[in-house]
Amino acid sequence: MIKVGITGQNGFIGQHLYNTIGLHPEDFEIVNFEKQYFLQDDLLDAFVSQCDVIVHLAALNRHNDPLVIYQTNVNLVELLIAALQRTNSKPQIIMSSSSQENNDNHYGQSKKEGRLLFSNWAKANNAVFTGMIIPNVFGPFGNPFYNSVIATFSHQIANNQTPKIEVDGHLKLIYVGQLVTEIINCIKEARNLQEYNVKHTAEAKVSEVLALLVNFKDTYQDKGEIPILDTTFKINLFNTFRCYMDIETHFPVQYTQHTDPRGSFVEVIRLGIGGQVSFSTTVPNITRGNHFHTRKIERFSVIKGKALIQLRRIGTDKVLEFYLDGNNPAYVDMPIWYTHNIKNIGEEVLYTNFWINEPYNADDADTYFVEV
Repeated sequence: MIKVGITGQNGFIGQHLYNTIGLHPEDFEIVNFEKQYFLQDDLLDAFVSQCDVIVHLAALNRHNDPLVIYQTNVNLVELLIAALQRTNSKPQIIMSSSSQENNDNHYGQSKKEGRLLFSNWAKANNAVFTGMIIPNVFGPFGNPFYNSVIATFSHQIANNQTPKIEVDGHLKLIYVGQLVTEIINCIKEARNLQEYNVKHTAEAKVSEVLALLVNFKDTYQDKGEIPILDTTFKINLFNTFRCYMDIETHFPVQYTQHTDPRGSFVEVIRLGIGGQVSFSTTVPNITRGNHFHTRKIERFSVIKGKALIQLRRIGTDKVLEFYLDGNNPAYVDMPIWYTHNIKNIGEEVLYTNFWINEPYNADDADTYFVEV
């Protein structure tokens, strides 16, 4: 059991790392971190004393005064090192630095300075340190206008705004889930690398990313179709885009029902990707599901009976509720990192059609059971 503390655990990368480590309670124990620990020596000392590993993610990315960025980020490292020295603690330290280290800006300079401070402390104390130099990170739940251009563009497009390209640069990217895997591997292997250049997993120009996001808006958000997702990057980008939609007002989406004397016809899904289609019957008062996925794209379509579909984002308390009736066929799509269920609230058998973008694999199910 490895005790892991994450500074900045409520930030973009921190939340993803915190939630993913939480999926493996047999391997890891989370040592909770709060922002105010940096303001009180006794709280910070207690935190570092409990940790086998500290992943230092807390940092200031943007500020009107660039000097504040530099001073803040260096100071956070200095505070941690001071706590380590006061308590004579020698946990493995993993720090997230940036590919901007060698750029002429205060953010990049602060990350490099912080990495060198940790490196010197580790050498002096015979401790394990991994200085991760990370490319541009994107993924669900990043803050627009702060974490990444992809977060900003996704937010703007999903909310019918028009993004502007300031510089059509060439982006070297890594998906947050892939970065989290790298961090966890560093923990398990106790990698002692003062300068670890994390490889990017995708490359694209800003204009190419924007074109894909606009396509997702037109194809998926406006028309309900699953777009062509023929690379891992496109799947990750699509799942990122989906999280910026207002799902509370977007779903449920009514199907177009064609009725004649023979009965009715409804097209359930139109897609540019394969996957698995299935259906279920559910007797009254029974609930199915109560699980979430970290990568899968899934659609629930009620075709007969009455159902309540509930969703809750992992790490939050708010429950979204959608009522569906087979007399007016509709669907709800399941965002990643949202636990979800479906309950038969009617008096007859409920018929539900399910589509998911990859066939079920018991050895890699990407299904985690948590009550909504």
